[in-house]
Amino acid sequence: MNASTLHKTAADCAEELPGAQLEHPFGPDWEVFKVRGKVFMLMTEVPGRPVVIIKADPGEAAALREQYSHITPGYHMNKNHWITLESEEGVDKELVEELVIDSYRLVVAHLPRAERPVDPHTYGTGRRAAR
Repeated sequence: MNASTLHKTAADCAEELPGAQLEHPFGPDWEVFKVRGKVFMLMTEVPGRPVVIIKADPGEAAALREQYSHITPGYHMNKNHWITLESEEGVDKELVEELVIDSYRLVVAHLPRAERPVDPHTYGTGRRAAR
């Protein structure tokens, strides 16, 4: 997947998530996706390289960093809870969508129950099973 496709795939996936909103609080070079005011994905360019920064479970984040050379600790974020994804061979649409949805679900799970647009324990699970 090339760099522009990475951003498009991540943004298209995020825009489909219930309650997701795109904001630009850090200027036009940063696309920030939130659910109920909480960030679940950021997109920008780091010295000319498009990146997607997403939340991840700390154990899974460590495993992803070990498995994929294009997944690194979160750029300007907590290195245990966030990862940075760059375009590279091996990055495909399914991986990007899975990571974006996982990030969204992690954030939704920490919202008060009354504010959750979906059940974070079941949302998107059928999507994975279909693969």
